[in-house]
Amino acid sequence: MFKKKNNKHDDYQEIDKEGGGGARELTGYQAKIVVGAALLLSLFSIYVNGFSNIQEIYRNVIFLGLIFILAFFLYPATKRSNKKRITVVDLILVIAGVAGTGYLLLNYSVIHVDRMSQAITMDYVFAIITIIVLLEVARRSIGIFIPILSAIALVYAVFGPHFPGVFGHAGFSIERLLFRTYMTTEGIFGMTFSIATTYIILFILFGAFLNASGATRLFNDLAIAIAGQRRGGPAQVAVISSALTGTLSGSAVANVATTGTFTIPLMKNIGLKPRFAGAVEAAASTGGMVMPPIMGAAAFIMAGFLGVGYNIIVLAAIIPAILYYAGLVIAIDLEAKKQGLKGMSKDSIPQVWAVLKEGGMLLVPLIVVFATLLSGKTPIFAGFAGIIAALIASYLTKNKDNRITISKAAKALIDGAKGSIQVAIACASVGIIIAVVTMTGLGSTLAYNIIDLSGGILAIVLVLVMITCIVLSMGLPSTALYIVVAVTAAPALVEAGVNPVAAHFFVFWFGALSNVTPPVALAAYTASGIAGGNPMQTSWTALKLCLPGFIIPFMIAYNPVMVMQTETGEIAPALDIILVLLTALLGVFLLSMAIFNFFRSKLNIIERIGFIVAAFLLIKPGLMTDGIGLAVGILLLTWHIVRSNKLAANENYETMNV
Repeated sequence: MFKKKNNKHDDYQEIDKEGGGGARELTGYQAKIVVGAALLLSLFSIYVNGFSNIQEIYRNVIFLGLIFILAFFLYPATKRSNKKRITVVDLILVIAGVAGTGYLLLNYSVIHVDRMSQAITMDYVFAIITIIVLLEVARRSIGIFIPILSAIALVYAVFGPHFPGVFGHAGFSIERLLFRTYMTTEGIFGMTFSIATTYIILFILFGAFLNASGATRLFNDLAIAIAGQRRGGPAQVAVISSALTGTLSGSAVANVATTGTFTIPLMKNIGLKPRFAGAVEAAASTGGMVMPPIMGAAAFIMAGFLGVGYNIIVLAAIIPAILYYAGLVIAIDLEAKKQGLKGMSKDSIPQVWAVLKEGGMLLVPLIVVFATLLSGKTPIFAGFAGIIAALIASYLTKNKDNRITISKAAKALIDGAKGSIQVAIACASVGIIIAVVTMTGLGSTLAYNIIDLSGGILAIVLVLVMITCIVLSMGLPSTALYIVVAVTAAPALVEAGVNPVAAHFFVFWFGALSNVTPPVALAAYTASGIAGGNPMQTSWTALKLCLPGFIIPFMIAYNPVMVMQTETGEIAPALDIILVLLTALLGVFLLSMAIFNFFRSKLNIIERIGFIVAAFLLIKPGLMTDGIGLAVGILLLTWHIVRSNKLAANENYETMNV
């Protein structure tokens, strides 16, 4: 997400930053170099994915070389580094990065064909240069955690015999490690980076073109029209707007930084406390990471890891996303009712039909993408279809300002390229970790130890994996966090007998929730800055809002119908899916009431405990537990309503007497 500054230079500033020292505000010829490299990267991506049959390794190498240029120009070494121009060190690193990728581009066929995969000293030298440059640019762009994890992986591969117990292994020579990570398609330029250079870049460009057409403004207006008048209306607006925006951006922090500047002031205006307003935005933005159809690009990598069609992942995400946002809407409504808040005034709310009449065509590209993916077409095809649909739709709206002109298209290409930096660097860096895990069998070792520690009890396995995922994901963008937990934690669940799709959703879900889990709750901290609230209070409130969301992954693990899967990995029957959705929704509703201790009035202790028991019975799969949970829930709900009506009647009677 970038803004064009109102000056004579081609100067762009990034407003979202998850690692490193902050983006530069370049001017003059340096800004023009960035614009040129960004345009080249986007046009190259469109060409190689749509019109060329270039070999995968060459596409990846060229893509990474261009990313190196953009990243070192835009991301300074530290917060104290010069923000107006690049330094000599940056220039040296750019040259080194281009040299490392350029060398492999020119010599890949020489290494593998002419020399029959026999590397020479010069190959290893450029491998070392490229890895060092990659780790440094990762540190600048996505923070220190991934470079440290990658460095530890390299050390682990070489010094395996010195590690204790089951974590020890025979060890690999430095030469073999460098060959695997740099000179093959199983390391830096492996599967995850290939997904970044194909599916992900196209959908980032799709998001950029959609944004250029004014779709973000439409999302906000539509959300206000739908939910503005409801109790706590602006908070409900934040949920809808963040859900729509989040699936495209994939970053909870970026989502907060964009939609939060609009929704948080609205929430505060109707009387919500700053910590609650910030918490709502953080929780809603975090949900965007698991919102189909794009899920912040993690869906593409998940499909690659599982070896299934992308449409399977899209379908699997529908019920969990519905439950997550239903829990948020219920929680917000209960809090608004408890505080006696009202919605926005009718005069300030546009009509749904008027909003759709003016800009409704901008929803067509999303529908096109969703329908194309569900029809079984490739994500590449869907990405191109979405971009074309966005271009056409922009000219079919009544507002001429929505039209994507040549200058707007150029800016979308530039923004798309810049928006791909973090995800591309994350995918390339994690390629090192994946290579080491594959070489050493570390994933199987971790899985074995987690199961051994739990005694084979699935509930304990799930709790241990949950903690592992939250810790490993703290501070990481969606794509990076998913890859890390998929490699390290998901094998334990699969080994424990959890359906593979359910296992990967479980680990990704808890990785996403690290954005609102103290002490490193980046989305909550970002929202607290906008709201003017206490960061820690905001993060704890966001965590409370998301508590029903913490139950959903356990529901998925125990009942794969939640992700539309059977135990054998087939698509679940429609009747089973509907039954699971309805009972789970009721369970989330009862659990939200218990957490926020309110419905018609404050709950008493019996009601609160009873609603928790009923919720967990409904959440647990099985007709018997569903039946008991439903009966207990209805009985308690009836009792609570009757009790609340009597309390209200007594209060009215006392008021009249006074």
